[in-house]
Formats: sequence, C-alpha cells, structure tokens
Amino acid sequence: MKKISWRKAALVAAVVPMLALSACSSTGGKPADSGNAAGGGQAASTPRIKIALITHAGPGDTFWDIVRRGAEEASAKDNVELLYTSDPEGGRQAQLIQQAIDQKVDGIAVTLAKPDALKDALKKATDAGIPVVSLNAGESVSAQLGAFTHFGSDERVAGAAVGARLAAEGVAHPICVIHEQGNVSLEARCAGVKSKVPGSEILYVTGTDMTQVSSTVTAKLQATQGADAIIGLGAPFTLTMVKAVESLHLKDKVKVVSFDLNGELNQAIIDGKVVFTVDQQPWLQGYGAVDALWQNKRGGFKLGGGQPVLTGPAIVDQSNAADVLKFAAEGIR
Repeated sequence: MKKISWRKAALVAAVVPMLALSACSSTGGKPADSGNAAGGGQAASTPRIKIALITHAGPGDTFWDIVRRGAEEASAKDNVELLYTSDPEGGRQAQLIQQAIDQKVDGIAVTLAKPDALKDALKKATDAGIPVVSLNAGESVSAQLGAFTHFGSDERVAGAAVGARLAAEGVAHPICVIHEQGNVSLEARCAGVKSKVPGSEILYVTGTDMTQVSSTVTAKLQATQGADAIIGLGAPFTLTMVKAVESLHLKDKVKVVSFDLNGELNQAIIDGKVVFTVDQQPWLQGYGAVDALWQNKRGGFKLGGGQPVLTGPAIVDQSNAADVLKFAAEGIR
C-alpha cells in the first residue's frame, strides 16, 4: 500500500506542472478574488465556469494561503471564476456549501475535516448535479460524501512515517499537539505516530489563540519530565513550540518535529531548530482540485479513477531543505 501511495504522489508531482503549461468570507489569508491574478500564459478557450473552494481554514494559518495560490493558478489557466470561502466551524462550513449551491456554481472543492457536519449539505450539492471533489482532509469518507476524487495525503500513513523515524532515533515519549479538536486529519496523524511509538501522547490546544498554544505547550513540557519530542501539526504552531522549547532550555532534550511547511519553518529546519517536517504539498491540493473540476466539465473526466490522488507525504529535513527554500520563498511550498 505504501508503494502505491508514493507512486501516486510522484505521478501528481509530474502531471500537475505539465497541465500548467497548457495554458467572501475567508477567515485566513488574503481577501477572496476571482482567481485570475496568479499564473501566466493564456487561459483556456473553454467557456468560463464558476468553482467554489470551501475550506476549514482558521485565522492566521499560512498553510491555506498555499492551498489557495495553487487553486488560483489553476483557475487562471482554466478560465475559472474562483469563489474562495472558509470557516473552521463545521456548521458554518456547511452553510458556505449551501451558499455555493445557491450561486449555481459549476463545481465544489471542499475540505472534510468535520465530515458529519457537511454530509447533508454535500448531498444537496450532488442532488443538484454539482460535481464535488475533496481536498486536504477526509480521504476515508470522501467517496461516501459524493466526491469523485480527493487530493491530499494519507494522514495516518504520514503519521506512521513520523513515528517510524522518531523510533529509529530513540524517541520514546513524543507529545503530539492537536490544534483543532475534532479534526479527523489531525487525529489520524497522531494515531499514526502512536502506531510506531506507543509511548506518545496527545495534547490539545486552541489553535486560534497562539498565546494559549504557547502557554499550554510550555506547561506540558515542564510537567512531563520524560518528554523527548514534541510534534506540531502545522507550521505556525510548530514555530511557537520551538520558542517554548528554547525558553525552557530543552533544545538538547526535546526534538521538535512538524507537519506542513512555510518559509519560516523551512529556515528553522536549515538552522537545526526543527528536525524535519512532513509536507503534504498543499499547492498541489488546491491546483489539483480546481483543475479536476475543470477537466470534469471539459470532458466528463474523473481524475483518480475513483481513488484518492496523493500529494504526500514528502519529508523535508536538512538534506533537502535548502533546495525547497526557493519554492517556499515563492509561497508554493
């Protein structure tokens, strides 16, 4: 199964750039626009269509800026009007799906972090004949909720990869920090770690309040003498944990590991403050989701053949962080 996952990830990495050559209520990132500012070259000659991208982005989480840049570049290539909205609360995300249905969009790309809250709204979308793809979260329930494919990483596999590497380095008691309780992808990451390192434990923090993240992590590290690693599940949260570890003078005792990536975290890896991160390549998720909906409208194509299209996991550590840095500086890694 792992061989298939890595093969699919490589296929996506190869295919998406080739495709590129053929050419509001957001709570995080910049204000919504039509998606035509990014990318170069001439747009597709196909009729203009309208696609809604609806995520569970939280305020200040730079991860979603990268997803959105990918979606905007695909929109520019495909002659798509992109309607981007987001809300971290499941019920309000469902309302955004209904809003997209009312706007008579030609396709919906949606994250499924809290799938139970979205299932009724997504059924209304598919009943209305609107094609749906999912991205980032909810791979295991994507097909059940009517999406014809999913773009993202197998989060339990990614978590197990982190756990296996930590176990090989002698880590026995990592703390896996979940910044959004109830998010199925974050829970899967920590479960994957625990499958390889049974002594791992979960710490819940409020990701919308970085001061609380810092104080909770600091208190936990002070109270847990045997902790030998701390795992952040998003770049901004991990960078806050780096400061907590340094303030307690635990750099030589507690390894800092992460999921996801931005330019600052990439530099922290180069500087030795973070050991490694697991990059799910969010730009590919945004690009692939929009492009798949356009391909579906263009020729009835269903990318993935009914299976998820994997965009990760990809390990970034000191061996390759310098190479990745130039892409992080462009805001696509």
